[in-house]
Amino acid sequence: MKRTLKYYRIMWLRYDLAAGLSVFLVALPLCLGIALASGAPLYAGLLSGMIGGIVVAAISASPLAVSGPAAGLTTLVAASIITLGNYPTFLLTVIIAGAFQVLLGVLKLGAIANYFPSAVIKGMLAAIGLMLIINQVKPFLHHVSTASLLIAICSVLILVLMRLPFAKKFSFLPAPLLVVGMGILFSGILAVEKDQLVNIPADIFSKLSFPEFKRLFSNIQIWKNGVVIGLLATLETLLCIEAIDKLDRHNRITPVNRELIAQGIGNMVCGVLGAIPLTAVVVRGSANVDAGARTKMSAITHGALLLLAVVLIPFVLNRIPYAALSAILLMTGYNLTQPKLYKNMFSLGWKQFLPFILTIVMILATDLLIGVSIGLLLSAYFIIQNNFRAEYRITRTVMNGKETELIKLNSNVTFLNKVKLKKALDEVPENSILTIDGSNCNFVDYDILEIISEFENKAKDRHITLYTIGIEKVNVTAIH
Repeated sequence: MKRTLKYYRIMWLRYDLAAGLSVFLVALPLCLGIALASGAPLYAGLLSGMIGGIVVAAISASPLAVSGPAAGLTTLVAASIITLGNYPTFLLTVIIAGAFQVLLGVLKLGAIANYFPSAVIKGMLAAIGLMLIINQVKPFLHHVSTASLLIAICSVLILVLMRLPFAKKFSFLPAPLLVVGMGILFSGILAVEKDQLVNIPADIFSKLSFPEFKRLFSNIQIWKNGVVIGLLATLETLLCIEAIDKLDRHNRITPVNRELIAQGIGNMVCGVLGAIPLTAVVVRGSANVDAGARTKMSAITHGALLLLAVVLIPFVLNRIPYAALSAILLMTGYNLTQPKLYKNMFSLGWKQFLPFILTIVMILATDLLIGVSIGLLLSAYFIIQNNFRAEYRITRTVMNGKETELIKLNSNVTFLNKVKLKKALDEVPENSILTIDGSNCNFVDYDILEIISEFENKAKDRHITLYTIGIEKVNVTAIH
């Protein structure tokens, strides 16, 4: 125990303190911006960042992942708050989402993300990016002050310039922090109106919203939204964990089921204390890796710094203009839906591109759950169609004037191949030779064996010589 504490203390002083500070500077504007985009109180984003940094990191076994409010959940959270009518009722869905994640972790279902096609997940993230962009552009199409417009334009320019090659020498300065710093400076010079600035009350912890538990069983929509948020938060977390583990120079692998339990407990705490839902976040995690973090103490440090910032310097936070936060979210949305993503998906062929683009269109036209479900159905259709074609091969030759056919079964032949195989057998001509070779099969479904056994009687009537290799015989007469 002492050796472990000594190790963490040394790593914290040498690496994790500086890394935690760097992540804090990235996370602070994102916490505020994501709360703004979610239609939640601004403190809810900061509180979510604190819980993600302190509570989740303490329970998690991930050395480098950092949790907090996620851009990927903003549209769902905003829609849920509107649907349920008020923020305290919405907090119940966050508690349910957390409980759902804990259940997934306890049942060891952390591999759930592996069963979602990549095309659908990328489509979901791209659609979320588009919605973020649309939601940030909307205010500027209506009434907005000249000062806010100027700050927004300058903020976007900074974010774009910091992505160019020459800016690598300034990589130690997080781009969101530069935007916030410029926004604070301009808000004073341009005399930005107070209603266009962040408003964090000095006595923030006395004005928190808490869940209305009496409504827990009064509306089924609360439970539905909770499960959907829990599922999407789980997917985003698992995808993030996979990405951050690949960046780890020490090749450490995060136990995903424990991570789900940590995330679930974190979200339950968020719901109880009035924060928006959290996930592991790629932006924070990659910033943590780039800053040289070694252990989860960097994530805990970032959470503690968020808490100190809210308690000690709320007057500084209240000089941040909303326009600067909107610009950060605009670029966050762009990063999720870059043109090169569409180009790459198109290059993979229609079976990848169609589920990807359909998921995007349906999410924008309906909602996240329906869009993802339709994308999954189309992906499943392509999988089934491919399965029909892939699990057996037919070769036709003519030997000594007699037609010879070979049906070569591949690795796994399931009931999905039943219709096509039956049709192929019916098309075998009379007075021919047919060989069905299953010697390379790992698995042949009982339905397939039954069809082959039934065909033996038909073969005799049609004078077809039938040979079977490596196929178990089935007593068909005992079935009927």
